[in-house]
Amino acid sequence: MASSAEDMPSEEDTGTSVAAGIYLLDFSDEILLHILSHVPSTDLVLSVRHTCRKLSTLCLDKSLIHTVLLQKDYQASEDKVKQLVKVIGREIQQLNMAGCYWLSGATVEQVARCRSLVKVNLSGCHLTSLRLSKVLSALQHLRSLAIDVSPGFDATQLSSECKATLSRVRELRQTLFTPSYGVVPCCTSLEKLLLYFEILDRTREGAILSGQLMVGQSNVPHYQHLRVFYARLAPGYINQEVVRLYLAVLSDRTPENLHAFLISVPGSFAESGATKNLLDSMARSACLDALQLPKSWLNGSALLQHLRFSNPLYFSFSRCALSGSHLVQRVINGGRDLRSLASLNLSGCVHCLSPDALFRKAEDDIDSSILETLVGACCNLRHLNLSAAHHHSAEGLGRHLCQLLARLRHLRSLALPVCAVADSVPRADRAPAPPAMHAVPRGFGKKVRLGVSSGPFTGQLVPPPTSVFWTLLRSVPFLERLELIGSNFSSAMPRNEPAIRNSLPPCSRAQSVGDAEVAAIGQLAFLRHLTLAQLPSILTGSGLLTIGLQCQQLQSLSLANLGMMGKVVYMPALLDMLRHCRQLRDLRLEQPYFSANAQFFQALSQCSHLQRLCLVSRSGTLQPDALLAFVGHCLHVVMCHMFTGESLTTCKSLQQTLLRSFQAERPALNVVIFPLLHEGLTDVIRDVPLAHLDEVTLFKSRVAEEPPNLWW
Repeated sequence: MASSAEDMPSEEDTGTSVAAGIYLLDFSDEILLHILSHVPSTDLVLSVRHTCRKLSTLCLDKSLIHTVLLQKDYQASEDKVKQLVKVIGREIQQLNMAGCYWLSGATVEQVARCRSLVKVNLSGCHLTSLRLSKVLSALQHLRSLAIDVSPGFDATQLSSECKATLSRVRELRQTLFTPSYGVVPCCTSLEKLLLYFEILDRTREGAILSGQLMVGQSNVPHYQHLRVFYARLAPGYINQEVVRLYLAVLSDRTPENLHAFLISVPGSFAESGATKNLLDSMARSACLDALQLPKSWLNGSALLQHLRFSNPLYFSFSRCALSGSHLVQRVINGGRDLRSLASLNLSGCVHCLSPDALFRKAEDDIDSSILETLVGACCNLRHLNLSAAHHHSAEGLGRHLCQLLARLRHLRSLALPVCAVADSVPRADRAPAPPAMHAVPRGFGKKVRLGVSSGPFTGQLVPPPTSVFWTLLRSVPFLERLELIGSNFSSAMPRNEPAIRNSLPPCSRAQSVGDAEVAAIGQLAFLRHLTLAQLPSILTGSGLLTIGLQCQQLQSLSLANLGMMGKVVYMPALLDMLRHCRQLRDLRLEQPYFSANAQFFQALSQCSHLQRLCLVSRSGTLQPDALLAFVGHCLHVVMCHMFTGESLTTCKSLQQTLLRSFQAERPALNVVIFPLLHEGLTDVIRDVPLAHLDEVTLFKSRVAEEPPNLWW
């Protein structure tokens, strides 16, 4: 590596040939800057910059160094981050270090040298109250801040300079791991407040935590300038208790400029006198463009009739008992123009496409006129979630749910229940749909060694099927995220609870959805994120290979409970698929009796960009030496979570071996190997970095989970 300008090689010597007679450095500065914008900041400043004079100048261009993203840059070691800050620290205006859990507090403290910062995200970083005070005291221009509030946080340790910085902060994202107001009382100019409640009901020692905040903390958050209020709660009573304390101040005086009010709560969250006052005040004075409320606040109430909306961008009625009649009358207002609506979450709204919620049964057909009204009014929807419900379509030309959704040409993410994409009601005299013939078929009588392909891809492509699901996907070619989740599916590993041993059977309509429908997903050339869960009629998994061959931009894949539960029937096809998933970063597999053997890890080794792997398998098995060889071969793997049927002794030994072998060279490596049905699983999960837990390990629908561009 060159140490001075004189030692640098000439441009002619360093230009990388991209074609005969054409060199990379022959491109214009504008094109080169665009290319360099995709290079991680640490590589850009510490490596690429030293290759030649031209790149030395371009790598320090303001367009590249004003915003530095270290989130998911798992190669950013302590030394690299310190060197980066030393070289360009004074130029950085926006810094995202979210989820950099492997960096020490001393390294995170180097952020204090970035004195021009306007926006910084330190969620998931190790910071004590004193270190936070030191960092914020130096950032006089800061206007946007994201931090964690962990046990031991003490607001009295914040200096006057720190509080002065906080008084100018307009946007705050705060993740709470302990009952606290955090820095909210110091932020007197808040316009956007995002709160994530991750407090556990019990300490490690088993003591029950109280939601009452510590004596001496200020209890007067400043909400008078607030425009956006968002709260997301993990399961647990204490999280509900603490959020009520935050809401109490809002109920006294609703901010005049409030235009987004969102509270995401799992389970029930009873109304109180304070929350009723808050909702009444909002109905009188607020004009909203984003709304999400706990289901118990909406069920059976006329609140939606009284709230006012102005060019709404986001609605979430997840898990609410909202009937189709209420949806049309109170939300769509009889079909009013909602072209501004970009994101709609109706997951778990089992009656939202039926006119009457009182007498509807799960197997009843939807009222297609309600969906038609919704599609017509919200024609610019980009994100739609209809999962966790039975949306069955009746026979009728052009009235199927998939045919109506095909009109939403702007969709970028979509979540549907499996039964909703079935063509028609399955009949007793109707044979299951044949597997898609996109790969060489394997007879049921022929033994196939797992992980060994029966030959090169020589199967003949068949004409596109005429199924309604195929038609839907052909109409939304730019879809980037797709989720097909069985209506009755529940993950074996829920949040903060023991593993689930039994699950509900799939919907009978889902029996009509098999390999051919999965193969239809191969049309989506821009697909980046795919979730398939509880598809009982997967016979060979041949559709998975079609996806692997044709969806070359796929970055995250989640498969759960495909085919028969007692046998992993799709294993050969999965292994063939993985060999083609060269861009895959995240893989989550949940399947009983899954054998993570040498053949599986050999195929997975072809995913050269893989970073995070999670396996959840009741009665599943692991081959330790194969896993060790895989992690050693795939240098980018930093998360390995395995929850199987192996013994506790085997799991602990393998976990320690992996950490001892690879953590020194991969500081971000996070390994959790544990028996799925062990009573200590909950305590193990609490130590997993929230970024991995929330994004990969725990199963959930992510379509329209939050408003677009809520934060960074």
